[in-house]
Amino acid sequence: MEALLFAGAFALYSAALALSLAYLRSRDEKITLLMWHLLGFALALHLGSFALRTAVFWSIPGHAGYLPIHTWFGALSMLAFLNALVFWAVEGLARLKILGAFVLPWTVAAAGAALFFAPPEAPLLKPDLRSALLNLHPLLLMAAYTAFANAAGVGLALLVQDAQLKSHKPAEICYRLPAIEELDRLQSRLILGAFVVLSAGVALGILWTKRTQGKAWGADAKILATGATWLLYGGYLAARRFAGLRGRRAALASLVAFASLLFTWMAGDRLSELHAFLSGR
Repeated sequence: MEALLFAGAFALYSAALALSLAYLRSRDEKITLLMWHLLGFALALHLGSFALRTAVFWSIPGHAGYLPIHTWFGALSMLAFLNALVFWAVEGLARLKILGAFVLPWTVAAAGAALFFAPPEAPLLKPDLRSALLNLHPLLLMAAYTAFANAAGVGLALLVQDAQLKSHKPAEICYRLPAIEELDRLQSRLILGAFVVLSAGVALGILWTKRTQGKAWGADAKILATGATWLLYGGYLAARRFAGLRGRRAALASLVAFASLLFTWMAGDRLSELHAFLSGR
């Protein structure tokens, strides 16, 4: 049942993305409303799948209270869910309509990778990973990552709008996208919120490392990559506050930081010793 619910969620995520792409060429506002409702159903199925997976995981002695997100399947699944949830909430509040075409690909990619490429088994947690700190640490980081992914999607939309406005023959999409100023504000708010959550997640990771390794920081690849990503997003916010970073330059800066984040999450885990559990090492 868990696998069936997850496959159903993936199908609905894909359908929501298809509707978002269809809206790029359509004037029918009902398409985006249908997309939003489909996304809500997908989230419900995904939540049900995760609840069943968690119940099975909690039935294992010594594992009650811990989340099964310590594998590639669990991490990808959670990233897909949180990314869709953040976008669903933003779309429900702001009704920016067209942004699904720029944000939902991250959800479909993560859910698809989990469904087709990641082993679904959830191995036992190692004793040193059975910690309340490490239960919350990855969840906070994933929440931050998905907010950054939404911000990257908004940044891509901003760059498209900027290019259209500078062209002599703007396409139909130019009239569908929000104004550059609105996109710029939304992106900065998403990044600010995500940065706060990222900082909290990093702080918990440092605290756990201090308790278990005897030092708060080290030369671990994932830690160094996370530090670089934190500095890039912190630099974005500082440049926005003190140097007037706006518009196209701000969008490009956010995409550079997001590229660092992707490296941190995908390559960093494979090069890291402290985070080797994600790759099954």
